[in-house]
Amino acid sequence: MGKTVSEKILSRASGKDVYAGDIVVAEIDAVMMHDGMAKLVIDAFNEMNGRRVWDPSRVLIVIDHVAPSAYEAFSKVHKLMREFAFKHNVKFREVGSGICHQLMIESGLVSPGSLIVASDSHTCTYGALGAFSTGIGSTETAAVLISGKLWFKVPETIRVIVDGKLPLMVYPKDVILNIVGRVGADGATYKAIEFTGSTVKSMDVEGRLTLTNMAVEMGAKTGIIEPDEKTYAFLGSIGHKADSGFRSDEDAEYSETLKFDVSDLEPQVACPHRVDNVKPISEVEGKEVDQVFIGSCTNGRIYDLRVAAEILKGRHVKRGVRAIIVPASRRVYRQALMEGLIQIFIDSGCAVCNPGCGPCAGAHQGILAPGEVCISTSNRNFKARMGSPEAEIYLASPATAAASAVTGEITDPRRFMREG
Repeated sequence: MGKTVSEKILSRASGKDVYAGDIVVAEIDAVMMHDGMAKLVIDAFNEMNGRRVWDPSRVLIVIDHVAPSAYEAFSKVHKLMREFAFKHNVKFREVGSGICHQLMIESGLVSPGSLIVASDSHTCTYGALGAFSTGIGSTETAAVLISGKLWFKVPETIRVIVDGKLPLMVYPKDVILNIVGRVGADGATYKAIEFTGSTVKSMDVEGRLTLTNMAVEMGAKTGIIEPDEKTYAFLGSIGHKADSGFRSDEDAEYSETLKFDVSDLEPQVACPHRVDNVKPISEVEGKEVDQVFIGSCTNGRIYDLRVAAEILKGRHVKRGVRAIIVPASRRVYRQALMEGLIQIFIDSGCAVCNPGCGPCAGAHQGILAPGEVCISTSNRNFKARMGSPEAEIYLASPATAAASAVTGEITDPRRFMREG
């Protein structure tokens, strides 16, 4: 019987011939933690009498969630992280370096066929590079830091086939929102989602990263895409040479196969307060907004900033609306500077913040007041996610977010295409 990509990766990592449903203990290729969970991880590490990290070269610690610190409590956490990182000589990224998931990719710790865990639910992002990656708890993270191993139940795989040429002004974010809306928030619980099809294959890697990033919003253990020449070219472009990964066998068994045709897809919007409460923009357009956020581990890469800048160039954010732009990393920020995108954002009246998570986690740089409405390119719109529980968060693509910043209401970006 053939195997899926996920089954092959967990077979390699465990040294056993395994299939969905098997319980394995696997060797971890890399682990990451950030300031949102670091204190819990370090406390657990100490409670387990951890004396050293099993392999410092495979560990990345990132300060990104509240960076720079907005509170004394987080300053203490940051101090603790620095002390731990320097004591154990692990890879460390300071305030302003960027978002943990972007930095994991840029650091070279992610490669096709690898098994990666981290104390963050959106660790599934790395599946776009052909890795099996998943979020774990703080105690599990501490155990991995000490042993380099973790147990897994090999997940069943849902195959998601996406075909069709994307219409103009419709982007990977619209694709994944549409999929989440149809599958549901718990429709893929503890499953691996394997994205494939002509649409996925035509996407560049940054678009694929948006797809896998939001697999967890369907309850999935991971999202994954078979590596191809685009994968290896992308890794080479950021200075990393990767070994060949795995591809699913033709006779691999899937728990379910879902097919999507995006040829006529219109821009999508996830409405409060559920990520799977997704509607076509024609049903949401006109809702007034107070804040626009373009960034996050979902849509803060250079591709996303180019899309936003295309709409914002020569235009201005509407009076009474604040637009916040947060590049995913210093590398992305530098590229945006070189391409003149930052100048476009500044000229249009946006606030451009240092690389990091920014408003996404609701800790600083854009807290919402009661009654306010935000349209965001992030991955979650839960009640109180970005501030007041009386605020509303809508999720959309960078194009939809940028168009909404100009008009002051949720706006179909295709309106600007027609203007152009």
